[in-house]
Amino acid sequence: MERSRIAVAGASGLIGGALVRSLTADGHEVVRLVRRAPRAKDEVRWDPEGGRVDPAALAGCDVVVNLAGAGVGDHRWTDEYKTRIRSSRVLGTAALAGAIAALDVKPRVFVNGSAMGYYGETGDRAVDESAPPGSGFLPELCVEWEGAAAPAREAGVRTVFTRTGLVVARGGGAWGRLFPLFKAGLGGRMGDGRQYWSYIALHDEVAAIRHLIDADLSGPFNLTAPNPLTNREITTAMGRVLHRPTLFPVPAPVLRTALGEMAGDVLGSARVLPKRLLESGFTFTFPDIEGALKAALTQP
Repeated sequence: MERSRIAVAGASGLIGGALVRSLTADGHEVVRLVRRAPRAKDEVRWDPEGGRVDPAALAGCDVVVNLAGAGVGDHRWTDEYKTRIRSSRVLGTAALAGAIAALDVKPRVFVNGSAMGYYGETGDRAVDESAPPGSGFLPELCVEWEGAAAPAREAGVRTVFTRTGLVVARGGGAWGRLFPLFKAGLGGRMGDGRQYWSYIALHDEVAAIRHLIDADLSGPFNLTAPNPLTNREITTAMGRVLHRPTLFPVPAPVLRTALGEMAGDVLGSARVLPKRLLESGFTFTFPDIEGALKAALTQP
C-alpha cells in the first residue's frame, strides 16, 4: 500500500490499537477518532452514540476504518447495556457513513467492523459468508450494524465488513480473561465443551484488515482461522501451551447464572469459515490454535 491517510475509529481498542501500530510503523498517517477531548495532533473528537462526526475530520483520508463499539463481553447484558452495545455500533457507523457520503472527495474504501455473531448458533454446521443471519440479539445487531453503512456504499465507496471471530490476544477480549485463569491452573472447558469456537490470532486479524484495504473487494469477510475447534480442543491446547492442568470445567448452569444472556455467546457454537478471505489470496501466519496462542504470549 502506498503511504496513505487513514482514519481509525476504535483506535484505543484491542484490534484498533494493533492496527494503528502496524500502519504507523509502515509510515502511514493515521487520524484517530476519539470520544474525549483530543490530546494529540493525530486525534479528532467524535460522538458515536450521539451520531455526530464532522466530515472535515475525514477530509483527505484515503481509508476509513471503523472498529468502535462498547465491549460485548465487558458487562452483563442488561437491557441498558444492550442498548449501549447497539448504539455505539449502529449510530457510530451511521455517523461515519453519512460523513463519508457528504465529502466531495471520498475515501476509496470504508472498512466497517462486524462480528461472526452475525450467524448465531450454527452447531456442527460450518458456515461461510453466503449463510443467512441467525436469530437473537447478536445476529440482529450485526445485520443492523452492517446496514448502517449504506450511505457510504450508496455514495460509491467500496465498503467491507469484517465479521471477526474470537481474537487470540493477551491484552484483551475473551483470551485476555482466559490466559490468567489457565496460567493459574484454574482453566477448563466451558459447558460440555462441544461448542465450536472460531478464533483468529491478533496478528492475522490486523493483516487481514490491511489486506482488505488493499484488495479491490467489498462486502462481508469472515475473519476467522481456517479450522475452527471445539471449546474442549481449545482448552486442551491451552493446557499444552501453558504447561498447566485444565481440570476445572465451568458447568453451563454456573455460566448462565454468572453471565445471564451473554452465556449463550460462550456456550453457543459458531463454526465459521473464512471462505472469501482465502479465495482473495490471504495467507494466515497462525492458522492453528497453538501458533496463535504462542504468538499471543509474545505480544506486549
